[in-house]
Amino acid sequence: MVDKGDDPPKEEDVAEELADAREARSESRIEFYGGPAASAIPIALFIAWAIFQTGLLRISDTTGLVAGMLVSLIVGMFFAKGDWATYANTIFEGMTQRVAATAIVAWLWAGMFAQTIQDGQFVGGLVWAADALSVGPTLFPAVTFILAALLATGIGTGYGTTIAFSGLFFPAGVLVGANPVLLFGAILSGAVFGDNLAPVSDTTIVSAVTQDSDIGGVVASRFKYAIVAAVLAFVSYLVAGSVMPTVDVAGAANVLGEQAEPLGLVHLVSIGVVIFTAVRGRHIVEAISWGIVVAAVANVAFGLASVSKMLVFRAPENVAAAESLSWLPFLTTVPAGSDQVGVGGSLYAGAAGFFPLIVLTLLIVAGARIMIRGGGFEAIQNFLLERVATNVRRAETTMVLGTASVNAMITINTAAEIAIAPYVARIGERFNVNGYRRANILDANTSALGYIFPWAGGVLVGYVQIQSLVGSENFQWFTREFVVNPAEVWPFVFHGWFLFGVFVVSALTGFGLEYTTDRESEEVARV
Repeated sequence: MVDKGDDPPKEEDVAEELADAREARSESRIEFYGGPAASAIPIALFIAWAIFQTGLLRISDTTGLVAGMLVSLIVGMFFAKGDWATYANTIFEGMTQRVAATAIVAWLWAGMFAQTIQDGQFVGGLVWAADALSVGPTLFPAVTFILAALLATGIGTGYGTTIAFSGLFFPAGVLVGANPVLLFGAILSGAVFGDNLAPVSDTTIVSAVTQDSDIGGVVASRFKYAIVAAVLAFVSYLVAGSVMPTVDVAGAANVLGEQAEPLGLVHLVSIGVVIFTAVRGRHIVEAISWGIVVAAVANVAFGLASVSKMLVFRAPENVAAAESLSWLPFLTTVPAGSDQVGVGGSLYAGAAGFFPLIVLTLLIVAGARIMIRGGGFEAIQNFLLERVATNVRRAETTMVLGTASVNAMITINTAAEIAIAPYVARIGERFNVNGYRRANILDANTSALGYIFPWAGGVLVGYVQIQSLVGSENFQWFTREFVVNPAEVWPFVFHGWFLFGVFVVSALTGFGLEYTTDRESEEVARV
């Protein structure tokens, strides 16, 4: 995750989001029967719905979660006092937040890119490389974690990394026998690492700016925490890979022979273009767009995928214009009345799969906005500040746990980060906690938990991508039994849990604690 994923915001964009949040709190609040706590009803009811649907019933259906959020918003409205128009307008207000749009754009572009190189037989290249290097099912999850972490750190979007690896490394790993649940957890862990450490990640930028710290210093100061968690996670994936059951794809030997395509590794260049462009400071949309262009050219030049494989218009054969333009490589005709009439190809399929999740994201952010306008967030923060944070150790512990609780309610990590950032700054300043330390607590927990909760955006984007593999022309062997339910993967996001644990221990013991007097003032300055 908007991990997340995402177009790195500029300082003025972050300031605008914070101003919006302050404005929402200062405007006439939505009064609820039951007080500010009742403003949490939409979010709380949605979480209960998500746990019931995905956890208890094992129904992995994003559209079902959309229905759950809609019902939750309706139920919450009955607790609002006075004119319901304010409540309704707050829903629209929440759905127009930039943090949601940022995540959505990242998903769409990353989805198109992943599908384009998937159709270009990149998975076949990975299968060939795994066989050539003797990377079996035991080692594959650990290797996937490292590679996903490197990609996420390079391009600064955990969501984009999750989409790409779920569509590429996941099927390759399953084909060689890796445990699907462990493999999905490794992908999410890599996304956590990159979101937390990448200088161009939106969560990194937001954490630094909101805590009046420079980005370079923040990244340097959090490196020790990230590496400790990463080493523990890598070892855990090695151990878990050796003890957890592997999978056996029917006719795996034949499938491996059919899928292996060393030429597909040419798309390492496509991925390299994305990383290089992003590291050079270009807009993430521009970086991924260049990757799509390079991938499309490579597909055609090397015969990996035709133009019509990437984009095709299937028109009824009785349409005169279609007949006259039939020479176009992306146009074909099908019998009139056929259910095949429409648009298809990598670019279409890569974006279309995320539409239900996009709607869900907008509705969740709207529910969070209602909680802000209803005073729910402020009530929680004031309680922690006045009753719990009585010394520096307890203050830091409430920062960690407060950030965790907000991420449980707001599934887009950047939105959660912006919502809790003023509280972290307020409590940190009360106890003179250095801005670097505050930014690290804020970002680490936001990055980690945004890929752990089953209803979190980071988990759902990966699930949507994995689900799209079922029945795919490229992976006819991939059946529903290999799809990982979001409620199954949370214990195996090892890096996320270790990163969260590192900061819990740090808060309780004072490891890494710095006060504002420990560094010169100019070292902790706004970007």
